[in-house]
Amino acid sequence: MKRREFVTASAVLALLGSSSAHAAKKQPASKTTAKPAAKSSQKTPARSTAKKPAAEKPARAAAAAPAGAEAEEMPAAEVPRNAISLPDEPVARWRNYDIRSTLALKNVKGKTRLWLPLVQYRDTPWERSFGHHWQGNFEMAGIYRDPVADMEVFYADWPEGVAEPKLEIVSRIGTQDRHFDITRRGAMAERTEILRRCLHATELVPTDGIMRRTAERAVGRIKDPLAQGKAIYDWVVENTVYDPQSPASGHTHIARFLEGGRLAGRSVEISLLFVGLCRSIGIPARPVFGLRMDSSRLFASLGVTGELNAAQHCRAEFYSPGYGWVPVNPSDVRQAIQIEGLGQYDPKLNVLKKLLFGFWEMNWVSFNAAQDVILHGASGSALPFLINPVVETREGRFDDPASGQYSYSVSAQRT
Repeated sequence: MKRREFVTASAVLALLGSSSAHAAKKQPASKTTAKPAAKSSQKTPARSTAKKPAAEKPARAAAAAPAGAEAEEMPAAEVPRNAISLPDEPVARWRNYDIRSTLALKNVKGKTRLWLPLVQYRDTPWERSFGHHWQGNFEMAGIYRDPVADMEVFYADWPEGVAEPKLEIVSRIGTQDRHFDITRRGAMAERTEILRRCLHATELVPTDGIMRRTAERAVGRIKDPLAQGKAIYDWVVENTVYDPQSPASGHTHIARFLEGGRLAGRSVEISLLFVGLCRSIGIPARPVFGLRMDSSRLFASLGVTGELNAAQHCRAEFYSPGYGWVPVNPSDVRQAIQIEGLGQYDPKLNVLKKLLFGFWEMNWVSFNAAQDVILHGASGSALPFLINPVVETREGRFDDPASGQYSYSVSAQRT
């Protein structure tokens, strides 16, 4: 797809999506009640890892933006555009957010430790982290980096006897939409050890047996890695179903998922299926776990507002020599089909499928791409991935707010 055709497709879908969103406004809006942030009666002094004082952040954003880009916030009202006369390059529009997470632990016994995944600390052309600050009645808290998993994790410890352990942490970030340009080669090569890691089988994602047979059928005689990735993306979009009623934990073994016949799941299962199929035929691929935090300009169902404690969302990317990492989002195609009721021959669906191969709408922020995660200081076994807060007490480990061991509230505010 030529560059102009790709950008034009993005604009067309944005216009189609805005029409859908306008129609959705006519329907009775569901009420969302945001819980107030928990207050601690015994807060420690607030701690911070902010990279710059608040007053300096606009200057930092401007300095970090690509040459010729406008490092300003998106205007409140989007200027109408003519799809025929679009520029060759997308305009850089950075949006800054404060993500506020509040946790309160319940009925804990003995010493308690909590882990919380943080925004990826490495700045990219589509995502920046400006630092974090936190407060609570913990005994000790901080941030550690896992260089192998390439992620940052916040941790906090409470001693025995604290009746109501509480924590509030605010992360300041900036995002702009991520575009892949199929007409441009020459991307910087990835490190060999990272590519090898992105070919390994994991606890949930094998790379042999039914995984390899399915991938070979999907790609057929295609030899080019980029075209193979596109063929696998198309196969996943055509053969999966987004099921909002599937378990939220996402701890589904992908080979058994395939063997079951009905490929119905949430974003984690759909993205891990794409990753496993790519790895099984030698294409480095990885899931990217994160959080939706704003409304979508494509379809209402692909965005979120208000309370975000259930807005965790997984995307994926694969590596193609000469192009680098290519972003894909097959789960959002399936989610739009399910919730928006898009038919097989709906023109909006055709545009969406083309757009989400090589495009991430950054109303979402990434945490990490880690699998088989070993938490520092934990007594239990490795986790398949880290997307939710994890609490460990003498009674065991809990990584699901539905367990009743902790309450979790997340919100995002444009700044």
